[in-house]
Amino acid sequence: MPSSFRLPVRALAPVSVLVLAGLLGACRADRVATTGSTAPIDVRTRHPIVLADADRTLDVFPTGVGHIDPRQAADIEAFLLEYRRYGRGLITLELPRGVAPSLAGPVERTGAAIRRLGAEMGVPPGGWIVGGYPIANPALASPVRLTFQRMEAKVSSKCGLWPRDLGTSDIRSDWSNEPQWNLGCATQSNIASQVADPVDLVRGRPEGRIDTVRRTRDIGELRQGKDPSTQWRQDGTTSVKEAVKN
Repeated sequence: MPSSFRLPVRALAPVSVLVLAGLLGACRADRVATTGSTAPIDVRTRHPIVLADADRTLDVFPTGVGHIDPRQAADIEAFLLEYRRYGRGLITLELPRGVAPSLAGPVERTGAAIRRLGAEMGVPPGGWIVGGYPIANPALASPVRLTFQRMEAKVSSKCGLWPRDLGTSDIRSDWSNEPQWNLGCATQSNIASQVADPVDLVRGRPEGRIDTVRRTRDIGELRQGKDPSTQWRQDGTTSVKEAVKN
């Protein structure tokens, strides 16, 4: 090759540096690893307990004369007590429409008796929404339905879902050693349904008032060198302290 076509060494140096930098830059390029969605392992994350408004319903079945028997009166009183403590808005009272003519009177009298009982429980006259609902079969018992809204604790997800086969069809799932999706959902639902006040899941309750009489007595016994612990007795039995010693 003629000498006129040769590049000087001084000119090749910058070109070599640029090529080497490009190669190194390609090697050091950030490669983002993408993976598919993974199910959470913790049951509290898969099936969290949330607070939401829900309907509270009570069915009262009218009797032949339209009065409220003791059993239903106790149910209504407990229902109204829960409404006064946790209820929101008004109480909806729905009467069945389309019943047999012989039951139309008892249904109306049952609704009136429920409102009278509500007045005795502190529900104002304007605290009711009275309406009706059509029945499908007049031969079946049709209740007077009471409904109000309150905040309840419940599981946000739906139990009974099986997105993956529990058998050996999915090798990746079998070798992952992870719990199946539905595990723990029933337990979370039972815990949520047993909570009397859903706010207890958000924060603890404040401490109650101190029993000043008991505290003063205990401090006085300590100053006298006596044991301030409780001694509970019942006829014919020993005290708790003596039972523990034995």
